[in-house]
Amino acid sequence: MGVDISSLLDASEVDLKTLKGRLLAVDAFNVIYQFLSNIREYDGSPLKDKHGNITSHLSGLFYRNMNLLEAGIVPIYVFDGKPPALKDKTIKERIALKEKAEEEYRLSLAMGDYEKAKSFASRTSRLTAEMISESKELLISIGIAVVEAPSEGEAEASYLCRLGAVYSAVSQDYDSLLFGSPRLIRNLTISGKRRYGRTGRVVEVKPEMITNDDVLRKLGITREQLVDMGILIGTDFNDGIKGIGPKKAYQMIKKYGSLRNIPNITIENYEEIRDIFLNPDVVDPGHIKIPEMDEQKTLDILVTNHDFSPERVSSALGRVKEAKRQGVQRSIDSFF
Repeated sequence: MGVDISSLLDASEVDLKTLKGRLLAVDAFNVIYQFLSNIREYDGSPLKDKHGNITSHLSGLFYRNMNLLEAGIVPIYVFDGKPPALKDKTIKERIALKEKAEEEYRLSLAMGDYEKAKSFASRTSRLTAEMISESKELLISIGIAVVEAPSEGEAEASYLCRLGAVYSAVSQDYDSLLFGSPRLIRNLTISGKRRYGRTGRVVEVKPEMITNDDVLRKLGITREQLVDMGILIGTDFNDGIKGIGPKKAYQMIKKYGSLRNIPNITIENYEEIRDIFLNPDVVDPGHIKIPEMDEQKTLDILVTNHDFSPERVSSALGRVKEAKRQGVQRSIDSFF
């Protein structure tokens, strides 16, 4: 889930047209989990092919990225490596929550309450090694580069942004700001109309951007102090202090300057947690080579292996190829 500091932040709506030609580092696990959670049948079950293999993630990765590529945006997917040891507790807690949600899901199905079942089902998503492998294979086949992070994908995406290799990190979580990314774009892969809750309320979700310098300037704090606030609230590497939310954490840091100076507050492994954000395990991948689209490989993965509609897949690929052709033609025309 990451650090919840949303109530302290101002985000600006971003038009996809302004991102044309930009390289964006996408936190792969974060986005794939979104697809696994949100792309489901009416009863909450994930999309599957005729062999019973889950395809929600492949559907999301293909069609959403086709839209981005057609708009001239260049996503680069950054995959997690080995998580820090301090994340073990969070991982175990998430597994337990998934198991509980699975029980509630089965009970809701048995009672015929499909709306409730779908709500619980969205919390049961599991990302397997096979899903990760086929996700990478699909991304490369549609012309999207894949970067392997040594540890946290969000840390690596933020590092790429700090290097200037990409324009922004992309994630639904706010950890990128603690990892020092100059920019964070949210809602890039989930934009559009969304129906929420049992009321069926429809909300228009639009991409938004948060600029780290603006955040720090508005709050009047340093990145180190932002990290201390996150640790007080709770991160993937610690539980935080009960009763302390974003506003209280901010007030305390403004008053005392540092978590170390706050009386009667002790955080186990504080220095190690702080170091994960300020000096994360990252690697410079060097020149990031964007692969060429392999139309036949894409068709093999989606149509042959997973029963996707050949017409829809071919149509989407065709739109991207035409958009690229038009882009090249406009570039040529500009010289005359």
